[in-house]
Amino acid sequence: MRWVRRSCSVAAILYLSLVTPATQAFAQDDGLDTDDQVVVTGRLVVPEGETVQTAVIFNGSAQIDGTVAETLIVFNGRTEITGTIGEDVIVFNGAVVLRSGSRIRGDVVTRQTPQIEDGATVEGSVDDVQTRWDYWDATFVGRFVWWLAFSVSTLVLGLVVLLLAPGRDPAAIWALRDRLGATIGFGLLWFVLLPIVAVVLFVTIVGIPLGLFLLLALALVYTIGYVVGALALGRLVVKAPTSRYVAFLAGWVVLRILALVPFLGGFAWLVATVLGLGTLWVTARAAPREVGAVAPALSPPPPVTS
Repeated sequence: MRWVRRSCSVAAILYLSLVTPATQAFAQDDGLDTDDQVVVTGRLVVPEGETVQTAVIFNGSAQIDGTVAETLIVFNGRTEITGTIGEDVIVFNGAVVLRSGSRIRGDVVTRQTPQIEDGATVEGSVDDVQTRWDYWDATFVGRFVWWLAFSVSTLVLGLVVLLLAPGRDPAAIWALRDRLGATIGFGLLWFVLLPIVAVVLFVTIVGIPLGLFLLLALALVYTIGYVVGALALGRLVVKAPTSRYVAFLAGWVVLRILALVPFLGGFAWLVATVLGLGTLWVTARAAPREVGAVAPALSPPPPVTS
């Protein structure tokens, strides 16, 4: 289907933008630019007589007087075209003006109704972004596959964490029992602070590599927090000295069932991740004897001998 191909194109361009080390990539000074042009923030300009392959701008206006051989994508900003677009024009947010003499060989997909002057040519269709990509209906199977994949991934990750770091179990019990307020507070702090730090680093040229690595690492960090949170929530139901694996599975099953419910699933993910991040932070700074004090409760009582 055509919308699938366009979705893949958008994903590929997003990947390209992440590996671009400057706000405008692949610009050439020879008057003929045949590469992609990606602008993070500012202004995207393709002068008359020049050609780029694909043009993308995340935040700012786009002025196309020349030729974009493939797709023009604008995430947020005004778009004005007097030249030629070889394929589609996709604008997620912002006004779109097609001047007389402009030619769009594909579709125009926008959130706002575009202003099309007499003499402008759109060879494809003019569609609304929400209509073109109706994710709720069109990607039900995709969302279920994602749910299944995330469920399996978190199950495996949780079991590996419990196997390699058995101390996570007494740590979770101690954090919930003795440091619940600090656990929630620090978990929420790190949940909010990490992406902010990554973005701040990303907008400073010298911090782009570190910011990029931190952004890429957030998924793993949050997922580790999620599985630790699943263990902590499981321990609210499955008390010691029952196996830590049983406790984790109890918390994991509840969270994955809630994940199937719109809104509630997202809230459950937030609670588990915040709780897990807080547990990791609080127990990392605690004295070993404090956390170790709960260890005897996890061991079965010694057999009674006559």
